Amino acid sequence: MNVTQITFSEFLLSERSQHKLDKDLIFLLEDIATSCRIISHQIRGGAFAGKLGATKSTNVQGETQKQLDVIANEVFVRHCSNCGRVAALVLEEVDEIYWLKDKPEAGDYLVYFDPLDGSSNLDVNLSVGSIFSISQLPTAIDATDDRSILRAGSEQISAGYSVYGPSTSLVVTTGNGVNGFTHQQGTGEFRLTFPDMLIPETTAEFAINASRYSLWHPPVRRYFDECIRGKDGPRNKAFNMRWTASMVAEVHRILIRGGVFLYPSDAGNISSGGKLRLMYEANPMAFVIEQAGGAASTGTNRILDVQPTSHHQRVPVILGSKEEVTVLDRYHRES
Repeated sequence: MNVTQITFSEFLLSERSQHKLDKDLIFLLEDIATSCRIISHQIRGGAFAGKLGATKSTNVQGETQKQLDVIANEVFVRHCSNCGRVAALVLEEVDEIYWLKDKPEAGDYLVYFDPLDGSSNLDVNLSVGSIFSISQLPTAIDATDDRSILRAGSEQISAGYSVYGPSTSLVVTTGNGVNGFTHQQGTGEFRLTFPDMLIPETTAEFAINASRYSLWHPPVRRYFDECIRGKDGPRNKAFNMRWTASMVAEVHRILIRGGVFLYPSDAGNISSGGKLRLMYEANPMAFVIEQAGGAASTGTNRILDVQPTSHHQRVPVILGSKEEVTVLDRYHRES
């Protein structure tokens, strides 16, 4: 069978997924795929329905919510609640943990998601996306204990993201590599179009918000300065810089052609621990990147080894091609 004829559901059931998945995990991943299809449709029709603008409310992060932030959150909650094994949903947009079971059992799922990453790009028609992460409870718990959802990223059993761009992509790992799917208009199916995604170890491309240069700490400023000096600098090669202000778009580009993405801690965000949220941005993306042969670090530690203290915890993020992450880790050690 031609690889692009394989649907997402067929892939999850096939030998290409590399290991037999629990049927309830398959159902949950299909619910996530359904959520992504619906959100993609809402975004494409947002201008006609008057849904691209902001609401009058802010989320728990203090950020102004777009109408589609709220819609995407509701879509994920509605569809991911269908699986009887989901114990709780941990949402970027709200403070409370959404418990679905009073007495979660060992093996039940915890689902973390950023329903609409990069939503500030909606008004200018740039790519946005959704990010998700799934962990399992090792033991039965009491649903009143919110600390039980604070699982290290190394405990994830699946993670991925969807990109809503010229086409709608769905990229997923279940711990045995990374595979990318593209939504086929007219059929409603995600089909396997990027099997066995791997990140080149070396790269000459980096992504960072250079407008924060004056706030960066010395290791990041050193890296940036060396890169922009090109072939005449200590790195002895020319680098391209990219920045789209959408983490899903940056990570997707790295998976396709290599690169490194940086959102470090700096003088403007260090009091919060960084900018990106550990549980539903850094952890799932780090899992995907590592499964594709890349590396993901805070600059001082492997992201997946960070023990969370809060479900809205923020961390510095450096991820992508191994060689560049290694260089940045060394610069942090030397500073």
